[in-house]
Amino acid sequence: MSDTSFIQPQLQSAIGLLQNGKMQQARNAFDTLCHQAPQLTQAWFGLAYACSQLQDYPASIAAIDNVIQREPKNVKALIFKADQLVYNDQERMALAFYEGALQLTANQQNLPDEIKRGLKRGLALREKYDSEYSSYLLNALQKKGYQRGKVSQRFDEALDISFGKKEIFLQQPTRFYFPGLPQRAFYERSEFPWLNALEAKTPQIKSELQTMLTGSEQFSPYLERGNNEPNFVQHLDIVDNLNWSAAYFWHYGTLDDAIAQQCPITKRALDEVPLPFISGQTPIALFSKLKAGIKIPPHHGLLNTRLICHLPVIVPENCGALRVGNQTRTWQEGKALIFDDSVEHEAWNNSNEERVVLLFDIWRPELTEDERRLITDMLVAVEEYSEQQ
Repeated sequence: MSDTSFIQPQLQSAIGLLQNGKMQQARNAFDTLCHQAPQLTQAWFGLAYACSQLQDYPASIAAIDNVIQREPKNVKALIFKADQLVYNDQERMALAFYEGALQLTANQQNLPDEIKRGLKRGLALREKYDSEYSSYLLNALQKKGYQRGKVSQRFDEALDISFGKKEIFLQQPTRFYFPGLPQRAFYERSEFPWLNALEAKTPQIKSELQTMLTGSEQFSPYLERGNNEPNFVQHLDIVDNLNWSAAYFWHYGTLDDAIAQQCPITKRALDEVPLPFISGQTPIALFSKLKAGIKIPPHHGLLNTRLICHLPVIVPENCGALRVGNQTRTWQEGKALIFDDSVEHEAWNNSNEERVVLLFDIWRPELTEDERRLITDMLVAVEEYSEQQ
């Protein structure tokens, strides 16, 4: 540990300048300290505060980011950044940091008044955007002919849940919940007759994959750290690296022509699968690669209106398994697994070789055509709303 005792007199002097309202001098002093002792979070906090008082909010945000990078669970820093984003007319981005602070302080007692006031600002901003969001979605659906109580009681309840009027039980998707669907972790292959044709092509799909793997790297990290939201999983070895990686055929509804051309048999096989097509959303179809010794921690998917399909293509011996809820199943080459990813699930590869599955999503079979249309209209409206922010 380096000795920073010589910094203390300079730190106290800089704090004194803040207290006396000499903001430009304080900014200069803290800026010097941050270069001399970049590990000193007090200096970055001081610099952020001085810049904020001078209404240089981009500089204030940049300074507080240095605190959050070192201390991602620093509630005071998260609230401070959220405040600065609001001052800088970036309310939508600010909401993510307020939400992070609210999450970290849930059920905590005796919080400092400063923190309580910050959390109250976050709750107010959340309420504002929840109201705007629900009004926008309802208006968009009504323009397309939606009338509550006319088509699907389950969809009506789904909107209530999306608007925060009702709770989710058992299934826990992170984006949208549709009520009344069976609480099933896995579905059986025999329930999907089209799977036979896909599974029969496994040897050819594997051959195309192996050719791809011997060429230039076509895979990218499955999980990438976002710059516009607080990150509490920086320590995980599957973020921003190729331990868990993907080569996409379809990525949020967009076809990757290069991958499709390299793997024409696989692409044609996917064309025969009942993929859901929602502009800017789905289908999602990819080779998912998990390196040796890597574990994907428990998590929930975005929606419970879809199922995720794994066609195992490369499965080493003693590879590991996929757990969904209370059920655990192993991968067998050419034998598909179909599961509800809105139920907590995790996967691991205990072998000394990489595991690769062809992963894609399909509609839940219990949804009616009317319900699928309504869900499609709603998700398109969600995307339109996000693009306007």
